[in-house]
Amino acid sequence: MFGGYAFYESYLVENQQVVAVEQLRTDGDGVHENGEEGHGNDAHELVINHEKLLHFIIVDEHQEKYYHLHPERIGKGEFRIGKILPNGFYKAFIDIKPKQLVYSVEPVPFVVGNPVVSVDNEELKPDDQLIQTVEGETVKLNMSSFRTNEPVSLKFDLDRTKLTPYLGAMGHVVILDENAQKYLHVHPSNGEEPIFETKFSNPGLYKIWADFKQDGKIRTFSYVVAIAEEK
Repeated sequence: MFGGYAFYESYLVENQQVVAVEQLRTDGDGVHENGEEGHGNDAHELVINHEKLLHFIIVDEHQEKYYHLHPERIGKGEFRIGKILPNGFYKAFIDIKPKQLVYSVEPVPFVVGNPVVSVDNEELKPDDQLIQTVEGETVKLNMSSFRTNEPVSLKFDLDRTKLTPYLGAMGHVVILDENAQKYLHVHPSNGEEPIFETKFSNPGLYKIWADFKQDGKIRTFSYVVAIAEEK
């Protein structure tokens, strides 16, 4: 919240507190995120993951707004985000890779300003066609499977002549379930093509955000898909 604090839950990894994000402070200069270490594990011991120490993913309550940010480390366990968010209810996902530890990304709810509670419970609806156009650029998503517990390839058809590497691959993909509770890890198949790999453990609706760097500009394309139980 502007001028105040939103207290975050602790992140637990194998019953050990690795990074406890204590508070998020927003002011005129952006967002400050403070963390502390636990059980001798130093927050400085983070491994570069997709060219960054920390990927800070934020979505609003309806998963209409999406932000993929890379905070700047300004101190021990402290990062700064130079982004001003509009008033609203949000969830943050802190994607990091602690050295020699398994880390699970969990949602962290927080509030900015004094937003009005929405009376409309807008639910996700699956797209009829997995084709999106942003600023004149069209990207089509092709998925190898729409069922749980099967390896899934996500192949994006787009103008590759305009595509350049972004975060060590030909794009970056984030997937959340319809309640923004489950954060799926998505891995590029290689560094040369916009093809990614994942797996869905549970049936339901999922929203997919794909970031591509085209002609030097990063554009985000979103899709909603329905995943069914395995046969």
